[in-house]
Amino acid sequence: MRTIGLLLCGWLLSAASVQAAIDPSLLKPLASEDSDTKIMAIAALAQAAPEEALPVLKALADNALAVSGERLLIVDGERVFDAASNTEIKPAPAAHETIGINNRVRRELSGALAALRLFSADREVRWQAAQELTLSADAKMLPLLDKALAAETDSEIRARLQLAHAQASLGSTDAGVRHVAVRALGESSDPNVRQLLMPLTEKRGDAWVEPDSAVRAAAGTSIRAIEQRLAWADNLGRAFTGLSLGSILLLAALGLAITYGVMGVINMAHGELLMVGAYSAWAMQSVFRAYLPSALDWYLLAAIPVGFLAAALVGVLMERIVIRHLYGRPLETLLATWGISLFLMQVARTLFGAQNVEVANPVWMAGGIEVLPNLMLPWNRIIIVAFSIAVLAAMWAILNLSRLGMFVRAVTQNRPMAGCVGVPTGRVDTLAFGLGAGIAGLGGVALSQIANVGPDMGQGYIVDSFMVVVLGGVGQLAGAVWAALGLGVFTKFLEGWTGAVVAKIVVLVFIIIFIQKRPQGLFALKGRFVES
Repeated sequence: MRTIGLLLCGWLLSAASVQAAIDPSLLKPLASEDSDTKIMAIAALAQAAPEEALPVLKALADNALAVSGERLLIVDGERVFDAASNTEIKPAPAAHETIGINNRVRRELSGALAALRLFSADREVRWQAAQELTLSADAKMLPLLDKALAAETDSEIRARLQLAHAQASLGSTDAGVRHVAVRALGESSDPNVRQLLMPLTEKRGDAWVEPDSAVRAAAGTSIRAIEQRLAWADNLGRAFTGLSLGSILLLAALGLAITYGVMGVINMAHGELLMVGAYSAWAMQSVFRAYLPSALDWYLLAAIPVGFLAAALVGVLMERIVIRHLYGRPLETLLATWGISLFLMQVARTLFGAQNVEVANPVWMAGGIEVLPNLMLPWNRIIIVAFSIAVLAAMWAILNLSRLGMFVRAVTQNRPMAGCVGVPTGRVDTLAFGLGAGIAGLGGVALSQIANVGPDMGQGYIVDSFMVVVLGGVGQLAGAVWAALGLGVFTKFLEGWTGAVVAKIVVLVFIIIFIQKRPQGLFALKGRFVES
């Protein structure tokens, strides 16, 4: 019985090998000099034997398919295989001629290879193949696409294959098939599908590209539906970009709201505190590259406390050395902090050079989430928004749950009375300035992930930060949040309609008119600023 079983297994294996062989008559036209014959042979081979055809067509694409007499060979270095049976030939034929292909054949071959990869056991290979075919499939691939759709169980891949099938059906001679395909393509949100349908509504000379009026009407309806979804996705993308910009403005303006609210100081060097935080991120990246290359992707976590402490230290020194002696003289304070900003920029040029430095995103911040074909939400901006929310929550906790926060709120509301009841107003000024500067440093760390890091980077954010503080209400964190996010989103929508320069002008005019009507900002401050 054991012998019979072995014989049966051997017979099954031999039958499988015979079944796996390709009919040589299907392979012979690949060696033809005529491109049309080769293209027809590629399509016939792919449909007749999808699994067995893959190594043959791949060899043709790689210039590794050769002919020796009536036999086609796959040349792999020193080894030679029979293309029909995929078995190694020993000894290798002495002479063979490589089969060449032109660009036209190569395009058809690329589509056929993508179609054949739809039958791979690897889900990622099938997904990539479905993406390639979405806009390159033609009517010759319909039988293969039908087979792939019947066998595919993954919902995402099936959705792609259905689009590819509809695109291939546009080449059908049956107007009903084309009509169904056009309506199916109208369910897409891909801008490339819109471009694919556009010619169907146009004329070429005196004749319509699409002769059937019903198909043309369906194409027009599908194009409008796609355009509506694209417009919606564009607006959603602008809103998200505006939120990420607003998050940066919020980090920059939070510190400014504290220092301006507590001390009434117009700090023109606040933008340079952002720069200090950004250069701290670059410095930590350099340290990790030199001493901890295996942990380079985590340099940003180390840069967060370093950026906060570095900017806070600079802020404390500014307050102790210069600003403390200028309280009550806003014009002189403004000029002094402007001079400090110039000094800090020159220090940065001396230490790091005048050119921008490279701060790379960690691997875990690369890429993004594809919401729609024309809408990608980058991970770096998503994380920045989440980081801003975390910093805002920490600030709220400090100001509302800590002793320092209680002192800051007391000094903000009524400095003389706070001093009378024992609040050390001078120390509170220093700590508040250091806290505000440290938050600006955190903003610089976040900004380093989406913008160039250079000595002048802070200048582009100081005016916007002041606009956030004034619009939201001096000393009001809630006002700063709403003003920052609102200005960020409003600015990005305006930039999409009018351009960046006009958008800046419109925003500035809007804020001027708003302040004329409501000088206290979105949230009125109750305390010494109102009473004075």
